[in-house]
This record gives sequence, C-alpha cells and structure tokens, in this order.
Amino acid sequence: MHTAFSQDCDTPPDVLVRRCHEVGLNCIAVTDHNVIEGALEARRLAAPYSDLMVIVGEEVKSSQGDIIGLFLKEEVPRGLSPMDTVRCIKDQGGLVMVPHPFDAVRRGPLSPDALRQVLPHVDVIEILNARTILSRDLEKCRSLAAETPIPTVGVSDAHTPGELGSAYVEFDKFDGSPSSFKYAVGGGRIVGHRSTPLVHLVTGYVKVKKRFFPGRNSYSSRTQR
Repeated sequence: MHTAFSQDCDTPPDVLVRRCHEVGLNCIAVTDHNVIEGALEARRLAAPYSDLMVIVGEEVKSSQGDIIGLFLKEEVPRGLSPMDTVRCIKDQGGLVMVPHPFDAVRRGPLSPDALRQVLPHVDVIEILNARTILSRDLEKCRSLAAETPIPTVGVSDAHTPGELGSAYVEFDKFDGSPSSFKYAVGGGRIVGHRSTPLVHLVTGYVKVKKRFFPGRNSYSSRTQR
C-alpha cells in the first residue's frame, strides 16, 4: 500500500494508519514508489497501536520494471538493473517481492527476461493484486506460482483509503523477522477481490495535480524528485 510520499497517492501516513486500524488490518507493508520515508513515518505513527505492525518497504523502479523490497533499512536506488536491485534488497536482509508481474495495462511490470532472471531470488510473489484490471493477467500469475515453491500473496496495492482491506493474506503471527514472515505467509490464505477500475482515474488525477501544483502537497519535494 502507498502513502502521499508516492507520486500517485494522496493518502497521508496518519490517515493510512488510522484507516488500517479501523478495517482490522494488523500487519501492513508500506511500499511507496522509490522512497521509504512514508513507510518509516507510518511505522512511527503506528507505534501507539499495539496490534498494528508496519513493514518498511519500497516499490523500486528498476531499469526493467518494478521490484518490491520488504523489511528495508535503507532506500534502494531506482534505475538499477533488476539483479542489482535484488542485491541491494538482499544485502540489507530484506525480502524480494514481484508485484503485478503480468499486468498488461500498467507500465511497471518486470519484462519477461528480467522476471526469469530474478525469479530464483524472489521470496514472495503476488497472485492477487486488487488493482489488476484483467482476470487473465491474474491467471498468468497463478500459473507462474504453480510452477515454483515461492510463497504467494494477495495485496490491495491501495492508493486511496477506501481500497485498504480489499485484498490481504490471513496468516499466523510471526516474530517480526523476514524469515519468519516468509514462512508464515507461505501458509496463509489469500482473501479479497479486485477494486473498481475507477481507482486508476483517482491516481491519474493525483499524478497530474502533483506535477502541476506541487506547492499544494506537503510531500511534493520528495515525490517529484
């Protein structure tokens, strides 16, 4: 899920945390585009909620498509090769996740060659992304997952508060470590449904607003870099 630190999202971290608590999510991964500040802020704001854990993540734009790092300590630079992106995540003890790998509508998925290259190093793969419009693209994800032992997840990919909780994974408690998370989520149950395609209109509007009216957004200095 994303916060206003992403260029296509307007949700402040405090609103995100409060809404997650309201809908009953007790472990979230904040994966803003190419930055981790939003995740760090969300983790700080979630501290008073003893039942809400925030995993610091980043959706990194590599030279051949998006790769997500989870349990990050430092920001991963954008624009690196897919394998160098994976190394940056692994070097800090993080987990590598492949988001929306076959989404034909978005521009972000990894190229087929890059996906084949990084797949042996992937820790988690999405088979349900609530923002994926075409059912056939999700079926391709499920087919890929059936060929590998990689743990699978369903995610809301929420860019607006109303999307939070649309898709998630139910799994047993874990000790907070990446390895424990990977094991727990591997035995989890994916729950949820796709969001309305209209959510993409909202993110399109936010992108335009942040580009042409950056002064109206308190996070603009980071999101427009």
